[in-house]
Amino acid sequence: MFRPDQNAPDAVSGSLEIVFQAGELVTDLRSPEPCLVPAKLVEDNGWQAQRRHFMGYWHEQPCYALEIGADDSLDPMQYQRGSLYQLLGRVDDQLFSLVGRASQLLDWERDHRFCGRCGHEMRADEKERAMRSDPCRAINYPKIAPCIIVLITRGDEMLLARNVNFPQPMYSTLAGFIEAGETAEETLVREVKEEVSIDVCNLRYFQSQSWPFPNQLMLGFFADYAGGDIVCDQIEIADAQWFRAPDLPMIPPAASVSGQLIRHFVDNL
Repeated sequence: MFRPDQNAPDAVSGSLEIVFQAGELVTDLRSPEPCLVPAKLVEDNGWQAQRRHFMGYWHEQPCYALEIGADDSLDPMQYQRGSLYQLLGRVDDQLFSLVGRASQLLDWERDHRFCGRCGHEMRADEKERAMRSDPCRAINYPKIAPCIIVLITRGDEMLLARNVNFPQPMYSTLAGFIEAGETAEETLVREVKEEVSIDVCNLRYFQSQSWPFPNQLMLGFFADYAGGDIVCDQIEIADAQWFRAPDLPMIPPAASVSGQLIRHFVDNL
């Protein structure tokens, strides 16, 4: 169980580290929880901390996000580097969210080393999770990018689409970023129209999910088909079709909100 906290304990003995190197997650092949590396191992390996954030407690053990030096050596018999995708559906949902949080915090600090307003070097705030520029007093907090993701249904059919970047033959729900000044509902209607040219109605919120690829907050919806013919934009969407439950193509894993939308609809037919 994860308990968030921003106030790091005075002593770090027994802490756990979520370790990244060159933007990739470091996992311990010998551990039952490979993405949580004891601080003692970090010290024994001589890894140098480039950035470190206290995040809270994992089963009451202090937990940190840690970025080590690009030149720090990893024993290939014990450690490997890879994408967060390798954890999707393979670890506890809370642990996946925790590792995703660690990745986003480290990326945020790395991207805000200098002030975008005055160019001065920024510093970490002592009281809150923020980066400050003393000359111009600018302050930056960790950023997320809100998105909608929607399963459109027509009777017992669901509209699934294949993004141009998807490996064939995977199909998923439609999604898009919320633009400045938009509500989530306005974004949903716009994105569906832009990507597949159809109209929707009866929008229903489902649930949200933090999606650290790299920093999205996915807001899941159901919507009903209201009219129009499918015309894919061919920029983001290569193909879109109506599917019934017995004839589903390859779909995203259940750990993703898109997979949960599809499975929830099928389970409640």
